[in-house]
Amino acid sequence: MKNRVLHVALLSLLPAALLAGCGGDEPAPADANASAANVQLSPPKAETTALDADHLAKAQKMINAGLRFLLSQREADGGWSFGGGVHKAALTALTVKCLLQHPDFDRTSPQVKQALDILGNHQQPDGAIYDPQQGRPAYTTAIAMMTLLATEDPRYDGSIRKASQYLKGIQVQPGQESPDGEPVAADDPNIGGVGYGRSKKPNLSVLQFVVEAWHEQGLDANDEAMQRAVGFLTHLQNRSESNPMAFAKAGDNDGGFVYEMNASKAGPGLGGTGLRSYGSMTYAGFKSMLYAGVARDDPRVQAAYMWIRRHWRLDSNPNYPQKRSQEGLYYYYQVFAKALRAWGQDEIPDGKDSSIKRNWRHELIDALAERAQPDGSWANAADRWNEGSPALVTCYCVLALQEALKK
Repeated sequence: MKNRVLHVALLSLLPAALLAGCGGDEPAPADANASAANVQLSPPKAETTALDADHLAKAQKMINAGLRFLLSQREADGGWSFGGGVHKAALTALTVKCLLQHPDFDRTSPQVKQALDILGNHQQPDGAIYDPQQGRPAYTTAIAMMTLLATEDPRYDGSIRKASQYLKGIQVQPGQESPDGEPVAADDPNIGGVGYGRSKKPNLSVLQFVVEAWHEQGLDANDEAMQRAVGFLTHLQNRSESNPMAFAKAGDNDGGFVYEMNASKAGPGLGGTGLRSYGSMTYAGFKSMLYAGVARDDPRVQAAYMWIRRHWRLDSNPNYPQKRSQEGLYYYYQVFAKALRAWGQDEIPDGKDSSIKRNWRHELIDALAERAQPDGSWANAADRWNEGSPALVTCYCVLALQEALKK
């Protein structure tokens, strides 16, 4: 099937075996993996002038080593998974995005073309891109959508539009049926949020991927979906001046963000009904507001920016309890890079001493260099949120480093 496209109409005519290949739950042959681990790659170019020569060389070396590791982990059908085909669409999409952002790969590269066929096989009639037996449609669809956008191939336009419309359709909206079966009230604070699926409670982690996908698609900031997202983001910020939620009034009022409004899951509590702001979610909220067109001088954005300056660190997930501060560390690194690139400032004044200027790119590269493994991978010993997976964590790190090389 030469020049296959991802449109659902065509997918319905093609047998799944043709699209996905065979043996998708098995690793690639050992000799193929060994060859991939030794492949020579060109050094990725830097678009920014904010990197000195040493940090640029260090980042280039780590990106290429990370990609070689990822290529060595390809399964027999040309995709990536957590083993046994688990969440194949999501991990395949993340890996292919890393490849597409490297000068040696594009949409015509065999590794990319084969993986894109796998994403095509996962697109459902409603536009979602995921495995219905494994769930997490919103998260996976958003990641796959960004990968299809990165191909810059107009043949995927229809598939991208359907994925985007699917994400809009599962965003919490007034009058929509809520998880408890009742219509969503006009003043429901969850309006604008997106959960792991249509019936799941919305959270910031999923929404930030969805907003990023819409941003990369070029969705207008005035689009209703973007504006609804801003409303939900506002309800997750520890800022009582703009957030009427009880946790914002009872907490530190520090301008940071929490995962969700459910006190049992939003993050470590502060006593009473307050919820702790922490790094990965604060950068996610900050980034999402910028992507959604909220002005840099908006008090909500400025409050988050001041939180970032006060809690600056890359040795742990900022403001998470010390015993758990390594949890979500690599997720934090990739959202850190995307958020500060969106902010557009090469050096961030330290929150305790503004005379100290933090070159976020240099500090990120140094932090990742300290944690890189000899085989080019990264993994988190604090194995929560799948960060014990070297493939997932290496994707996060390569994506973060690629952001550091962009303008």
